[in-house]
Amino acid sequence: MPVCPSGHASQAADYCDVCGDLMDGAQRAEFAEPEPASSPTAAPASEPASREEPACPRCGTPRSGRFCEEDGYDFETGTVYTVEFTPAGTARAVPLVPQQRQGSGPVAPQPVPAATGPHALIKADRAYFDSVLAEMGPDAAGLAFPPYCPERRVPLLGDRVRIGRRSTSRALLPEIDLSAPPEDPGVSHLHAVLLSRPDGAWNLIDPGSTNGTTVNGATEPIPVNVPVPVGHGDRIHVGAWTTITLSLQEGTP
Repeated sequence: MPVCPSGHASQAADYCDVCGDLMDGAQRAEFAEPEPASSPTAAPASEPASREEPACPRCGTPRSGRFCEEDGYDFETGTVYTVEFTPAGTARAVPLVPQQRQGSGPVAPQPVPAATGPHALIKADRAYFDSVLAEMGPDAAGLAFPPYCPERRVPLLGDRVRIGRRSTSRALLPEIDLSAPPEDPGVSHLHAVLLSRPDGAWNLIDPGSTNGTTVNGATEPIPVNVPVPVGHGDRIHVGAWTTITLSLQEGTP
């Protein structure tokens, strides 16, 4: 029977049954240290999806504010309001287009009819420009007549035609828009309004433009908010060089 180093008889050949000491010649057992469990790598947080601003349902222009920069559409109410003048010269706000239902498609732009009936001829008038320079004197320094400004014809449709420069922030889209280059610096956003009369002629109203409105080469501007009758062949002068000639007879110009 094996004997341990302490003198105990043991039936086991590796460790003493009495004191547990390692028996002579027995190999001590070795235990490997357990490897620490690797922590799972945290998945990188996904980047939040960029939020795209909605586009204008009327023209498709991306939104950059409350009003569309192209046609003045109000993204909060879905309605475009504009300024309308009654025959008496009173201003009031009216919707320009019906409110769009959510999910409805964009409104297709209506084609502009050809100027085969009553229309307005718009051109840069050198003679009128020279008269403006004479009135302004030294204040006209830096004001130059445009070297190229093609004539345009705009049909006179409906019972009122506004003259001015478009303003998306005010949802103002005049029928005779003078904001196209070369832009006349003397034209107000709502410079003048033409109101139709039952006899086929028109009344011209200046609602309070900055530089006034004259007719047929006159030096004195028409009174503010006072209807002035105009007819076929009359010339309306606005801004620094713009003359608008009315053509009220039927037929191709």
